[in-house]
Amino acid sequence: MSESRAFCPRCGDPVPERSADDESDDAADPLRPGSEVDLCDSCYFEDFDFVDAPNRIDVRVCARCGAVYRGNRWVDVGAQDYTDIAIEEVSEALSVHVDVEDVAWQVEPEQVDQNTIRMHCFFTGVVRGTPVEEQVMVPVKIARQTCQRCGRIAGDYYASIVQIRAEGRTPTSEETDRAKEIAHSIVADMEATGDRNAFVTEVSETDDGLNIKVSTNKIGKKISNKMVEEFGGTVNDAETLVTEDSDGNEVYRVTFAVRLPPYTPGDVIDLADDADDDGPVLVRSARGNLKGTRVTTGERYEASYEEGNSPDARKLGEHEDAEETTVVTVEDENAVQVLDPETYQAKTVARPDYFDADAETVPVLKSRAGLHILPDESASASAEE
Repeated sequence: MSESRAFCPRCGDPVPERSADDESDDAADPLRPGSEVDLCDSCYFEDFDFVDAPNRIDVRVCARCGAVYRGNRWVDVGAQDYTDIAIEEVSEALSVHVDVEDVAWQVEPEQVDQNTIRMHCFFTGVVRGTPVEEQVMVPVKIARQTCQRCGRIAGDYYASIVQIRAEGRTPTSEETDRAKEIAHSIVADMEATGDRNAFVTEVSETDDGLNIKVSTNKIGKKISNKMVEEFGGTVNDAETLVTEDSDGNEVYRVTFAVRLPPYTPGDVIDLADDADDDGPVLVRSARGNLKGTRVTTGERYEASYEEGNSPDARKLGEHEDAEETTVVTVEDENAVQVLDPETYQAKTVARPDYFDADAETVPVLKSRAGLHILPDESASASAEE
């Protein structure tokens, strides 16, 4: 009785029988021709390449920010040093034969000079039940360059400028500090999403406000809208043709002019057009229509749509100008006596509804409009806008 078995097509030696599962798996895999599968172990390992590695890897690294040039763009890899970059590049470049199972590998970098790192890579695995191992050495050449982003930063490049100004006054330190925070926060958020074109070029203070130069028009628009959202006011933009790109397209630089309202929360103003003479207003908000509190009655005030955030008024002072003074007596529901903080004489003043009848002292503001009791700072901060 004759025996049927497979033979190696290269050397003619018998090929050990494989299990039915192996045969069915191989037959179902069109990427593994039968002539290769049926080789004996000796012939199979003659042509077997455990690891496919390049002879050398060239890496372009930005000397300023550490970004790596991959494909056709610069990529932030977050590496601590060039060795980390070399390890990552080698990991991407090496490939292991598809038949190897239980693959394990490690790498030992060798710094040859400032621009060359030899990567000694050690691999182990199992093929056809046989343990295999291999060692390869891949030199990594580091080329220090400057990425487009760093080149633009170094060249003071900017695509738009945000001008922070205020109507009839100079922006407060709170407003300018907040503008700086907004600019850097927007850039940080865009960088976190992988936008390498986002950066703040320059922040400079002027006699009448603040200028912020940024890398894209999108950033400038976001800063401007956020400032108006928080502080009120308006924003206008104007384009200026600066050059043409390599394709002949016109390149414009955009100026965003942010005009903040004339009054800020905490200002005490005397309205010029106040037919009922309801007294000065402590400004609570300048977003949209100006809103505040009458310091004579404590009633809520809101400017008309036509007046917006800049009604015709004169500024009497600020909440921080108020001085603490003694309450002499409560006369009735509309009046109270307090000491004048300058003359120390008892004066009768209007009693706003936020006045605490049990208070021994109250903050008062003395101005050309008279003496008025202001709400304490905690009450002012927590009041609804």
